[in-house]
Amino acid sequence: MAEGFWEKEYETMPREKLLDLQLERLKKTLINVYENVKFYREKLDGSGVDPYNFKSLDDLGKIPFTTKDNLRLNYPFKLFAKPLSEIVRIHSSSGTTGNPTVVGYTKNDIALWGNLIARNLYSTGVGENDIIQNSYGYGLFTGGLGLHYGAELLGATVIPASGGNTERQLKIMKDYGSTVICCTPSYALYIAEVGNELGFDFSKLPLKLGILGAEPWTDEMRKEIEARLQIDAIDIYGLSEIIGPGVSCECIQKKGLHVAEDHFLVEIIDPRTGKKLPPGKRGEIVFTSLTKEAIPVIRYRTRDLSILHTDTCDCGRTHARMEKPMGRTDDMLIIRGVNVFPSQIEEVLMGVDDLEPHYLIVLDTKDYMDTIEVWVEVSEKNFYEEIMDLEFFEKSIEDRLYSAIGLRINVSLKEPQTIARSKGKAKRVLDKRKKD
Repeated sequence: MAEGFWEKEYETMPREKLLDLQLERLKKTLINVYENVKFYREKLDGSGVDPYNFKSLDDLGKIPFTTKDNLRLNYPFKLFAKPLSEIVRIHSSSGTTGNPTVVGYTKNDIALWGNLIARNLYSTGVGENDIIQNSYGYGLFTGGLGLHYGAELLGATVIPASGGNTERQLKIMKDYGSTVICCTPSYALYIAEVGNELGFDFSKLPLKLGILGAEPWTDEMRKEIEARLQIDAIDIYGLSEIIGPGVSCECIQKKGLHVAEDHFLVEIIDPRTGKKLPPGKRGEIVFTSLTKEAIPVIRYRTRDLSILHTDTCDCGRTHARMEKPMGRTDDMLIIRGVNVFPSQIEEVLMGVDDLEPHYLIVLDTKDYMDTIEVWVEVSEKNFYEEIMDLEFFEKSIEDRLYSAIGLRINVSLKEPQTIARSKGKAKRVLDKRKKD
């Protein structure tokens, strides 16, 4: 496994020098969007910000936020700062609720992206002797190709397995000697489950590391994955709107995800007021790209909730670390006046013995009131041997949820293998409430 730094000059840059670099790069980015993107030119003019005379990072707060709706309203290419003749790749979201969000990359953007992923992988100990099984989806989704290019740049051997066909994934893992698996946390659990059914002993495989992302997951879920697959599980974070995976990633210390601050300026804001919050305060993550050419974004609201830390990590890196995202503002459920995040429920469930890490939060309406119920699978041994009173077990879980969240949530224990598995991003909430 590799040790040290991929780009030590930038990864360990003193924060004062890093802020100077950000200011220099931000000014260039603002000039780029002002001259080439009507949407941002109007924003800058309207906020009184002169990109040619931009002298302080504090002035960034004068510029209005960019949202996913802004990207959709400028579909498909109105936010591009470069002509299509300079765009070498296009990715987009699924667009299931309207126009998709579309992002483009120049040759320099692709090179930057690959370098960021290589930096991330190197910080987790991955090197040229590793065999990386990339089980993120390839296609318009940025996950597969993003990890692929970075792993190749690192010099590792890459298996473009993509998602699905889990039995084949396991055969590849065993026969090709994969040392690293890249996929969503929920799919890692599914691989472990199918492997267990097929009699796999993961402790005897070369597999030692998982680079897992594309959905929120708790430290309790990490422990479950690590125990079942016999690996270290590392969190990687990114958004297509910013660049894709590689915006931030944990190092081997697992004490927060290092944001690539030489390429992305990160803020934490109060999601209600938009006011910037200091390090150590929980809020919504906002990113501004500093080096992207094709589609730079200024103050993009991610809707992801986290906390920033700016002290130097034990690994020696000086870039800010964001805690594992603890949910999204648009994932927040308001049930009878109580704010509930799926991650809170997951954290409780993962701390209960004899449960499987597969659950579904079901919302409904009864007598004009919102109701919430959690379906969760009992381990096969306890369900079939009936060594416990399941009704009493349900009640004990409900009490733990109430203690943690302050809301009575009905728990329904399910037979093993009855909750749908995910081969990509997990679906954790089923909303059956009547909409006006």
